Amino acid sequence: MGKIEVLVVAPGYPTQMAVLAERYQLHRYDLADQADKQQIIKSHGEAIRAVITTGGGGFSESLLDQLPKLEIVACGSVGFDSICVEECIKRGVAVTNTPDVLTNDVADMALMLTLATVRRLVPGMDWVRQGKWQQDGPIQLNTRIEGKRMGIIGLGRIGKAIAKRAESFGMEISYFGRRPQADVSYPYFSNLKEMANNVDILVAAVPGGSETQGMITREVLEALGEQGYFINIARGSVVDEQALVALLEAGGIKGAGLDVFVDEPNVPEALSTLDNVVLQPHCASGTHETRAAMAQLVVDNLAAHFNQKPLLTPVG
Repeated sequence: MGKIEVLVVAPGYPTQMAVLAERYQLHRYDLADQADKQQIIKSHGEAIRAVITTGGGGFSESLLDQLPKLEIVACGSVGFDSICVEECIKRGVAVTNTPDVLTNDVADMALMLTLATVRRLVPGMDWVRQGKWQQDGPIQLNTRIEGKRMGIIGLGRIGKAIAKRAESFGMEISYFGRRPQADVSYPYFSNLKEMANNVDILVAAVPGGSETQGMITREVLEALGEQGYFINIARGSVVDEQALVALLEAGGIKGAGLDVFVDEPNVPEALSTLDNVVLQPHCASGTHETRAAMAQLVVDNLAAHFNQKPLLTPVG
């Protein structure tokens, strides 16, 4: 009996990919040009039983239509808004993702962006590297972290980990979500604009998708105000990016730390020129340890499925 055939839409960490290559017949859709992609589907589409992808790689309904024997989509990220999950489940195709293993790294990134933005780390580095310290003397003062009020949009696993870290810096925490959480003592806001008006730092930690698209509107950012900071480790789609850029340029908010953008890897040019913005290339989970753990969950979920065992991290 031949190996189970698997379509790789987006790969995982190299060590785990090597394991998968030993166990399955991998079709590297991710490495193919458009013509070769079509040939892969034409030659193997009816035999493919699993798909490996990520939130960045996605998985469309049009591709699903061409894989009649598909049983499982193993997503190597926690976010799955680019995967046609509802349609997969409707057709009896299992979907898995990789929650928990990236929580701490993403929370670390949120705090790193907060510290770097509020304490103006990048301008300070430039001040030294460009010789301005010698030429012009001390850099302008910034503001302290201790005592700042942080409002977290989405107090899930990652949101709670961010809150824990922020508290250790002496920040005051509040949160916005669908409903208050009984086991959480932080102040709860049912209105996002109201929370933004009552905090110094607004952190987006919600999933992507249609439910959260554009939820951080211009009005919310204006409520954050001229002394406020916006941090985004969620998805670029959750914020009105054009309004964010305009307010940053005009001084409508003090600064921003951004790991995610609407049209990745394309970033609005204005963001690259502003010294009150800290940018990262969507790499909050980008450590060797976490990417290996995420890829291992893909390996383990596929093994569980094809051995008729319960999935470790099913979606839906």
